[in-house]
Amino acid sequence: MNRTPRDLAQATLGVLFIGALLIASFFILQPFLPALIWAVMIVVPTWKIMLAIQARLWGKRALAVAAMSAILLLILVVPLSMGIVAIVENSHRILGWGQWLASFRLPPVPDWIAGLPLVGERIAHFWQQVAAAGIEDFAARLAPYASDVTAWFVAELGRFGMLVLQFFLIVILAAILYAGGEEAAAWMRQFGKRLAGEQGENAVVLAGRAIRGVALGVVITAVVQSVLGGIGLALAGVPLAGVLTVVMFMFCIAQLGPALILVPAVVWVFWTGETGWGVFLLVWTLIVGTLDNFLRPYLIKQGADLPLLLIFAGVIGGLLSMGLIGIFVGPVLLAVTYTLLDAWVKREVEPPGASV
Repeated sequence: MNRTPRDLAQATLGVLFIGALLIASFFILQPFLPALIWAVMIVVPTWKIMLAIQARLWGKRALAVAAMSAILLLILVVPLSMGIVAIVENSHRILGWGQWLASFRLPPVPDWIAGLPLVGERIAHFWQQVAAAGIEDFAARLAPYASDVTAWFVAELGRFGMLVLQFFLIVILAAILYAGGEEAAAWMRQFGKRLAGEQGENAVVLAGRAIRGVALGVVITAVVQSVLGGIGLALAGVPLAGVLTVVMFMFCIAQLGPALILVPAVVWVFWTGETGWGVFLLVWTLIVGTLDNFLRPYLIKQGADLPLLLIFAGVIGGLLSMGLIGIFVGPVLLAVTYTLLDAWVKREVEPPGASV
């Protein structure tokens, strides 16, 4: 039977046309891609929770999707709104801090600071300069930068609105994924199978497990650390404890840890003369700050049976290269790559002449 000869030009143009369609589709969907990625990262770890809610709501998927959407709105939008409201309600206190700072005078430099090796004399000299000139002199030096700071603050206020809009978009996309999650998962497994056979399908399944493991390890650890840190701040009487707790949660998600909030709070408590509460908050900071060293690895291993070094490399590398979303995308990419390479290396090679 004579076969029709392959038309090289036709095949080349077909590939170019498909590539152009994919690139054009990417540019059209680019504004929605961050929200879509976040929605996937939320839906995959919480899928079992949605199924449990559906079972309690008479098996109605629509009711379960509505319940999960309401929960996501509470988790995403409410903390941000509470933080903004807290800042507005405490604006008079913040202004009071500014007035207090303007009239603040440093006490004489302590003798133990001047006696520090190497840096003691420099710190003492700088301390004496500030104590003699007052804060007004330094405020005058910072005055030229006031306009830049004001412009930055106005820009950040505009981003708050975009952030809230982004949160609503994430919730909408997550609701769509909740409604048709089985079909989407089946399509992704079939896509992986078409690309790389059984190993490709296994890689898709492993990607879901990696997302679940990182979500368990990173998010739950961040929640535990920020809640415990917020309790310590409230007990020690630190002002704006609610706002600081929200900021602490963001730092924990970004893998910066709660110490960036708790350590200055400890210094502030000691500065106000509350030595007892300062010691308490210092011990509490040591406990909360080291909690992630054993809680996060344990939770990650519960979600995905992958080398812990691989997961941490994905989390840190993804954060540095892709931002906050890279915390989830990085481990998934490394997990899929590791699985495919491991399956290819361990695959047995047939000896020459084995298949005749």
